[in-house]
Amino acid sequence: MEDNIEWMVLSQLPGVGPTGFWQFVKYFGAPEVALRSSMKDLRQVPGIRGNHLRGFDQADIVREKCCRQLDHLLEMGGYCLTGKDRDYPQPLLEITDPPPLLYLLGDKVSMNSCCIGVVGSRAATSYGHRTAFTLAKRLAEHGVTIVSGLALGIDSESHKGALAANGKTVAVLGCGLDVIYPRQNRQLFKEITDRGAIVTENPLGTPPEGFRFPARNRIIAGMSRGVLVVEAARKSGSLITAQIALDEGRDVYAIPGQVDSFKSEGTHWLLQQGAKLVQSENDILEELPARVNSSSNLEQEQLGSHSSTILEPDALHLLQFIEPYPCLRDELIQKSNMEVPQFSELLLILELEGFIEILPGDEIRRIE
Repeated sequence: MEDNIEWMVLSQLPGVGPTGFWQFVKYFGAPEVALRSSMKDLRQVPGIRGNHLRGFDQADIVREKCCRQLDHLLEMGGYCLTGKDRDYPQPLLEITDPPPLLYLLGDKVSMNSCCIGVVGSRAATSYGHRTAFTLAKRLAEHGVTIVSGLALGIDSESHKGALAANGKTVAVLGCGLDVIYPRQNRQLFKEITDRGAIVTENPLGTPPEGFRFPARNRIIAGMSRGVLVVEAARKSGSLITAQIALDEGRDVYAIPGQVDSFKSEGTHWLLQQGAKLVQSENDILEELPARVNSSSNLEQEQLGSHSSTILEPDALHLLQFIEPYPCLRDELIQKSNMEVPQFSELLLILELEGFIEILPGDEIRRIE
């Protein structure tokens, strides 16, 4: 663990940052050599400026803090992975300014599998929630690891979808491992720790400050073969993640939404810029080098739940009037020309069988 301490110390010196860290390591060969070097030698490092050097006189204080952090991390059952560790995800090392260290709870293997990042709006619509959950679940059933940011909305649904498939998921934090943010995801945090991995580049105790989330997004993109944007406004952190993915040579996928929804403006803009349109998991799976299961077999299993359900003729008749876009109950009663008691009974059957969804405002939509 001694080497890990030196990596922690150099990375946490005020002013160094990921860029300075890798410049020092490239020049001196190892963090411990840089930390032992004179100020004169440190100034010889190409690209190093005065602000990169301002923390070196605090190295002993930082080392004491890092030793305490490492002890606490081990007590939590966590790990500290440096850029030289074999468990450090190789794709992440290939990006510009990769994190010198990753602090981790859970399964290290999850990060080195076939990963797809899934991002989107925190204040997602029911369409966004449902789509994120379903696609993440189906991708996880094929052995794909879902990487997201544990935020509310699309992130949470993506993690939940992967867990529902008994698959792997990785949550990348914009804070320390001992800070659960948002608090509403405390239970989800625990489930991911038990069945996937929680990862961050931030030391223990780091609060979830706004400027840390774009840096968090580069890790999501860097770990992943591609990034799927489910639902996003025109100006959002999700588009930042997509741009990072493009800059690092990753694929970008986007889900189309309603044309009049501002929460889909970002995904529609991505599609206009050349992102791949995704209608099902197969649009992503066909881009990946290997699959765990045959997609055709999986489709039959998924169709089986509905195809095995035999609906009575009246229920089928009502179903043909219900579209994927929400429609008011009164409008459907009028279109179907049914009596209210019969309509309500058949609607309940369709809902219980999973063919429809009843939304707030007495709106009804079909689930494809």
